[in-house]
Amino acid sequence: MITKIQEDCIDIAVIFSESPKSKATKRSLMVKTKIEKGLPKTKDGLPWQAFAIVGDKEDPETWKLPHHTKAVFRAIKGKIGHYRTTDWEHLAAAVAALSRGGFRGKRVEATEQQILDAARHLARHYSENGRPVPDTLAALME
Repeated sequence: MITKIQEDCIDIAVIFSESPKSKATKRSLMVKTKIEKGLPKTKDGLPWQAFAIVGDKEDPETWKLPHHTKAVFRAIKGKIGHYRTTDWEHLAAAVAALSRGGFRGKRVEATEQQILDAARHLARHYSENGRPVPDTLAALME
């Protein structure tokens, strides 16, 4: 039976027997991991603020209905208005996904409250950009 001290000695021996190149690679991977932990989480290159439905800000798998361009990062920093980052093609797809017929026949999986909140959110994008709110969104908000 190997004791904890023996395991530690084996680990130390392995570290000292490694080539300088593999040590540098290990250090590089550790630094990269620390940097990645400090970066904001993204899904498809977009932060949580670019989605109409966000279940958990820390879990990108719960983010649904992207409708902003990557310029949203500039909006988050206050360099441009968020309304200028609207991705109109994705916005139209998000509206369709909220509707009963869905986008390409599939409705977004969300609670009724999430759908209502998303509809209001997307409708604001149309209003802020001086565009008429689609009937689909108006019907969802009634």
